[in-house]
Amino acid sequence: MFRNTIYKCLGVAFLSLSYAACNIPALVKKEENKTVPASYNNSQDTANSASLVWKNFFSDPYLNALIDTALSNNQELNITMQEIEISKNEIRARKGEYLPFVGLKGGAGLDKVARYTNIGAMEANTKIKPGKEMPEPLPDYGLAAYATWEVDIWHKLRNAKKAALSRYLASIEGKNFMVTNLAAEIARAYYELLAYDNQLAIVKQNIEIQNNAFEIIKLQKQAARVTELAVRRFEAQVLNTKSLQYGIQQKITETENKINFLLGRYPQPVTRSSKAIEQQIPASVQNGIPQQLLANRPDIRQAEQELAAAKLDVTVAKARFYPSIGISASVGYRAFNPAYLIKTPESLLYSLAGDLMAPLINKNAIKATYYNANAKQIQAVYNYERTILNAYIQVANQLAKISNLEKSYSLKSKQVDALSASVDISNDLFRSARADYMEVLLTQRDALEAKFELIETKVQQMNAAVNIYQALGGGWK
Repeated sequence: MFRNTIYKCLGVAFLSLSYAACNIPALVKKEENKTVPASYNNSQDTANSASLVWKNFFSDPYLNALIDTALSNNQELNITMQEIEISKNEIRARKGEYLPFVGLKGGAGLDKVARYTNIGAMEANTKIKPGKEMPEPLPDYGLAAYATWEVDIWHKLRNAKKAALSRYLASIEGKNFMVTNLAAEIARAYYELLAYDNQLAIVKQNIEIQNNAFEIIKLQKQAARVTELAVRRFEAQVLNTKSLQYGIQQKITETENKINFLLGRYPQPVTRSSKAIEQQIPASVQNGIPQQLLANRPDIRQAEQELAAAKLDVTVAKARFYPSIGISASVGYRAFNPAYLIKTPESLLYSLAGDLMAPLINKNAIKATYYNANAKQIQAVYNYERTILNAYIQVANQLAKISNLEKSYSLKSKQVDALSASVDISNDLFRSARADYMEVLLTQRDALEAKFELIETKVQQMNAAVNIYQALGGGWK
C-alpha cells in the first residue's frame, strides 16, 4: 500500500513536470560580443600603464597625499563601501533560502467550549481517569521543534544565490571604478590649482611691467610728447590687469574647496607644489592593446558581472515553471497540564509531510517574470557592449589628444617667446618715440593672453596623461 502511494506521487510529479516543461515560452536570446580591434595604432606592445599603482604613476608627493586622504575620507566612496556590505548580506540571505529552516515554538492557551456542542459533549463524557473529568476550561500547553525545507532540485535557489554573488562582485568593481574616477578627478583639480597659481604670478609680473610703462608715459605727458588719451589708456590697461588677479584668486578658492570636498573635509588651504605648471612633465603612458581593457577597466568588469547575474535571473525565472517540492516536519509535546507536558509517549506528537506544487493554469505572473528577466538580460548585454565601446573610444581620443597637444604646446611656447621679446622691443621703441603707445598696449595684451593659453595647454597635457591612465583602467589597484 505504501509503495503504491509513492508510485502514484511520482507519477503525478512526472506528469506535472512534463506539462510544465512543454509550456515554457520560447525566448529571443542575445549573446554578448567581446570583440575589440587588435590595436590602437598598429602596435602590439602589451606594456600597459594601467598595471601601475597610482602612487607610482603620479610622481608629485603632494598630489599622492591628497589622493590617499580622499580614499579614506570621501563620503561617496564610503557610501559605496556600505553598498558592498549590503550585497554581501544578500548572498547570505539567498544561501539561507535553500538550507532547511529549523526553529522552536512554545505556547500556552485556555479554551472553553460550549457544553451543548459536539466537541463540548464529547469533552463532558471524556474521563481522564476514573473519577476525574476533563478540566473546564481546558488549558493547552505545547513545546515543539519544527523544520521546513524546499528541495532545490532545479537549482532555482542556488542560482539565485549565484546571481547575488555576481552582483556582489559587480559592487566591488563599481567601488574600484569610483576609486579610479576619484583619483583622476583630484589630479585634474590639482593641476588646475597649479595653473591658477602660475596665472596669478604672471598677472603680478605684468602689473609690474605695466606700472613701469605707465610711469614712463606720465613723464612723456609732462614733456608734451603724448596726449592725455595715452595716459588714460595705459591707466585703464593697468586697472584691467589688476582686476584679473581677483578673478584668479576666486578660482583658486573654488578649486581648493573642490579638492577639500573630495577629501571629505571643510575648507582649508591645500598644500601643493611650488613648481610652476610649465615645469611639470606629463607622465609617460603605455597603452598596451585593446583586449587588456576587458581585464583592467573596472566598469567593464562590473558590466560583465551584472550580465552574469542577469543570465542567472533568467534561469531562476525559468525554474518557476517546474514543480517545487517542500518537506516539513515537527516533533514535540502537548498537554493540558504542565505536569503531563513531557510525559512520553502520551504527550508526544510528531508530523512529517511532503508537498508537491506545480503551476498548471493562469501562469501569467510567472511568464511576466520570465519575460522581464530575459529583457533585462538583453539590456545587460547591450550595456556590456556599450561599456567596451566607450572604453575603446575614450582611449583612442586621449591618445590623439596627447599627440595633438604636444605639437600645440611646442608652437605656443615659441609664440610666447616671440611675444615676450616683442614686449621688451616695444617698450624700448616707445621710450625713443619710435613706436606708438597703442603698439605697446596691444603687445602687452597679446603676450599676457599667449602666456595664459600656454598654461591652459600645459594643464590639458597633464590632464590628458591622467585621462589616458584612467581610460586604460589604472588608478584602482
